Amino acid sequence: MKYKALALDLDGTLTDHNKNLPEKNKEAIWKAIDKGVSIILASGRPLFGVTPIADMLKLKEKGGYILAYNGGNIVDCSNGELLVSFWLPSLCIKDICSLAKENGVHAVTYADTQIVAESDDDEYVLKEAKCNNTTVMKVEDLFSFVDYPVAKFLVVGEHEKLLPVRKALLEKYSGVIDAFFSEDYFLEIVPAGVAKDEALKVLLERIGYTTDELIACGDGMNDIPMLKISGLSCVMQNAYPEVKKYADYIAPSNDEAGVAHVIEKFII
Repeated sequence: MKYKALALDLDGTLTDHNKNLPEKNKEAIWKAIDKGVSIILASGRPLFGVTPIADMLKLKEKGGYILAYNGGNIVDCSNGELLVSFWLPSLCIKDICSLAKENGVHAVTYADTQIVAESDDDEYVLKEAKCNNTTVMKVEDLFSFVDYPVAKFLVVGEHEKLLPVRKALLEKYSGVIDAFFSEDYFLEIVPAGVAKDEALKVLLERIGYTTDELIACGDGMNDIPMLKISGLSCVMQNAYPEVKKYADYIAPSNDEAGVAHVIEKFII
């Protein structure tokens, strides 16, 4: 069998526009597992936001992997082992929070199973909460609150307001952090070198596969790195036009169970 691993983005790819997992996708993934394909849920979501999808797919029993925070954490679903973990350097957190305020947008991170931010009614903060099926913990001062290791920050808001935040952070912390867009309104801030492609390379080597044996499915800007390295890159019809430039194959949309279509066509 040519393809032995399948990396799946979640939002806009595996899940529909309501963040639900289509039954067709679930059944197709189980068929792929039965054929010996390793399933990798590769998402910018925090670990607690990916785990419910992994549970729906029964990856603890059937085997599979979670790549959370865009690769900041890699977990073996079969035993819960944290295989890889990277944490955001604490020295940059004050600037992330202050730059967000200066530009009229919001910094967001995670605590236990909640989103943490200084607003619990901002539309973009609530979008991130919905993505992870959780609630917002509102705090007075996010910088003071975050006295524990975090794998990722988001700065959320209108795209034009996020651009100067990204520019300032990359200029000051070159080689320390990376800042990139997963959506026009989500600026992801992670440790330098953390991305879906690098995480997949590490995981694939660990489980004995090459990138040529990988199918990657995605729709967002943060999926481009893994699409570029995969043996077969499949992009959903609902993807950003820029992302479609990296597609070997354009699949039906996430609302049409595009992932199931890819599995049936290229694996089953």
